[in-house]
Amino acid sequence: MKIQSRVSESFAKQTMMQTLGAELIAANDGIAVIEAPVLPTCQQQHGFGHAGLTFSIGDSAAGYAALSAMPEGYEVLTSEIKINLLAPAAGERLIARGKVVKPGKRLVVVTSEVFARDGDQETLIALMQGTMVPMAPR
Repeated sequence: MKIQSRVSESFAKQTMMQTLGAELIAANDGIAVIEAPVLPTCQQQHGFGHAGLTFSIGDSAAGYAALSAMPEGYEVLTSEIKINLLAPAAGERLIARGKVVKPGKRLVVVTSEVFARDGDQETLIALMQGTMVPMAPR
């Protein structure tokens, strides 16, 4: 099965991503891109996208980047992930771009950058770094 198809199948099972209106844009060879609208239900008190939205799509983009680097049949789970919020999520959409920094059999180090898109302008709003744990087929 092709990487994009395998990752898309997994993404479709994530009800949290469905709740957020998130879409998997790309996943291949250690990268993944997820976009989500800043819905009225995902805003904080000042009208910006909530940090929970930023974290959720950033974590998933990093996780799917890791999954795209795994052999078929494997899954991954987040072991830990850190976020630096750099700017308010001001815009109509958020874009999370995850990538594998170092693949491994026991741990996969990943990063994710999250951008807010307002019209044609993208602003980097968060940097994330974490560790994914590969799960062998059962």
